[in-house]
Amino acid sequence: MTEQQGTQPAGERVRPPVHRWLWYALGGSLPARHSTWVLHDTTTRTWGLRHVARSLVQMAIPTAVVLAVVPAGWALRLAVVAGGVFLGLIFSLAYMAETTEQRVIKAGYRPGTAVHARERASIEAQRAESARKRAAAAKRAARYRQRTGGRPG
Repeated sequence: MTEQQGTQPAGERVRPPVHRWLWYALGGSLPARHSTWVLHDTTTRTWGLRHVARSLVQMAIPTAVVLAVVPAGWALRLAVVAGGVFLGLIFSLAYMAETTEQRVIKAGYRPGTAVHARERASIEAQRAESARKRAAAAKRAARYRQRTGGRPG
């Protein structure tokens, strides 16, 4: 991961209050003290779900307007909202990596930081899974040898 161009040490992660998180979810920038949290938000194991949550927050305003203003029955209003949310989520998921990278850049990190952090976490997870599988295979082999008395099968 590249170094941050901002002010926050790597270890301090300050979660934003609700009103700042809402602003962040709508696409706004957070103060520099939250930059480490932004990197965590866009690179943690659940970054995709967090992105979807931010997208749903962004769609809440147009949804409320459609439900309140459109002069039609509730069935049509709900159908319009459902279609809009569906299409909005498709668009949001199509540009998920780019959108999260822009958030990290706004927080003061270099371009590519989030992608590299997610790749590194993925490699570490694969290594841990491989080690777990090797240990499980060794335990099974030991149990098999114990049952068979060390004789070849």
